[in-house]
Amino acid sequence: MQFFSGFSLKNEKYLFRDYLHENDFCVSGFSYGAIKALSFTLKAIENGQRIDTLQLFSPAFFQSKDEKFKRLQLMSYKKNKEKYLNQFLATCFLPYDLKIVEQCETELEELRELLEYKWSLETLHELENLGIKIEVYLGGMDAIVDVKSVESFFKEVATVTYIKEANHFLQTN
Repeated sequence: MQFFSGFSLKNEKYLFRDYLHENDFCVSGFSYGAIKALSFTLKAIENGQRIDTLQLFSPAFFQSKDEKFKRLQLMSYKKNKEKYLNQFLATCFLPYDLKIVEQCETELEELRELLEYKWSLETLHELENLGIKIEVYLGGMDAIVDVKSVESFFKEVATVTYIKEANHFLQTN
């Protein structure tokens, strides 16, 4: 199993243990890691590797946000990276208490990539047609992504699990 971490994070896989398929043919990613998980899956199948399931936990989905929002995120990051990342993590855990998670170094380009990334229904349909099961997990109280837009986008190609009282980390209390 391959797991890809969220923006500025590492080793948060344990937070998703209730949902993870722990086998050699599953690829999973959380938030920004969902983008990386999709990219890994595409390369793996190009190389003839077997992938049965792609799990996307609270996928980073900002294609429904306007350019002003994206510019503000980038400017805030540039102005004070530490403050931005602390606020970002606190928002990820809303409305619940912040939990300790490991952070890693980030670059502006990573933030730009996650803000500008465009999910493609065509690409996801191709995976579906290859027999790869796509699972999307969303928290109803997610303060990072527009859950309704994410659900609407992915429901055509994925099994979408909506956890009403969960935050971006899919934690419920």
